Amino acid sequence: MLTVGVDVGGTTVKAGLVDDGGSLLVARVAPTPRQPDELDDTVAQLVEHLVGEARADGHGVGAVGLAVAGFVDPTRQSVSFGAHLPWRDAPVVDRMSARLDRPVTLEHDANAAGLAEHRVGAAAGASVAVLIALGTGIGAALVVDGQVFRGAHGVAPELGHLVVVPDGRPCPCGKRGCLERYCSGTALGASADEQVSASDDFSTLRAQWERGLPLTGRDVAQAAAAGDTLARRVVLDFAGWLGRGLALAADVFDPDVVVLGGEVSASAQLYLDDACAVYAEEVTGRGHRRLATVRPAVLGGDAGVIGAALDARERGL
Repeated sequence: MLTVGVDVGGTTVKAGLVDDGGSLLVARVAPTPRQPDELDDTVAQLVEHLVGEARADGHGVGAVGLAVAGFVDPTRQSVSFGAHLPWRDAPVVDRMSARLDRPVTLEHDANAAGLAEHRVGAAAGASVAVLIALGTGIGAALVVDGQVFRGAHGVAPELGHLVVVPDGRPCPCGKRGCLERYCSGTALGASADEQVSASDDFSTLRAQWERGLPLTGRDVAQAAAAGDTLARRVVLDFAGWLGRGLALAADVFDPDVVVLGGEVSASAQLYLDDACAVYAEEVTGRGHRRLATVRPAVLGGDAGVIGAALDARERGL
């Protein structure tokens, strides 16, 4: 009996068949629609297609797990809001269960990724694990004694929106100076813009900047890997903010493992040692306490799908 996991993101919807060991057997991807009914249709079509593939290979599908880039209510039955999703106060579980004629579970995408990394990834066996997903912003998850911690209202932990620079860079959340404005893929691009505009130093990023094209985190990482001095300064600044974020997470949660996921984690070799040095220096009680092991994620972009499927399986549906 297999399980389907569906990762509903702001750009794409990815669905996959997952076995009881957490292995992703096959996956299908579609663009994320802008209308709620169309999103329902897309999820249902992907699931039904995968159920057909499983049946053709002699397997059944017992349940469907959804991982969503949005606010999930404490009962994990509905999606109240997603900045890049059309669902608003949507009773997703009831609606999709009826449509698919099988049990459906719902989880926040960062929590699903954290669960997957804890069960079959970089945090396997950890007693307290924190996932920090570095992408457009910062997603985070906390797994304590094998259970995902969601807080009283289902939205914990929001590490990306801790204010680290009072009156700093504006954040889409409405605050200013949030950690994710200095430590994310978007932040790498913003910092590169600032550095290029304020310096006459040569940089392979300058030609792109002078043409008015936005600099992305991927552009900065590629330039830094190629030895661009300005890009390396940007990455070093990013590492400093990540190290401070790790120290904050350690002071609050005292994890034994921190997993770095998200797109930016693919370039961890550029910044991880520097970030860990800042973490060791800034954590409370430095030199007199054990530090968390900090590792890049191993499941990559599949973590949400795998975690959603494992969540559905573990809840016995």
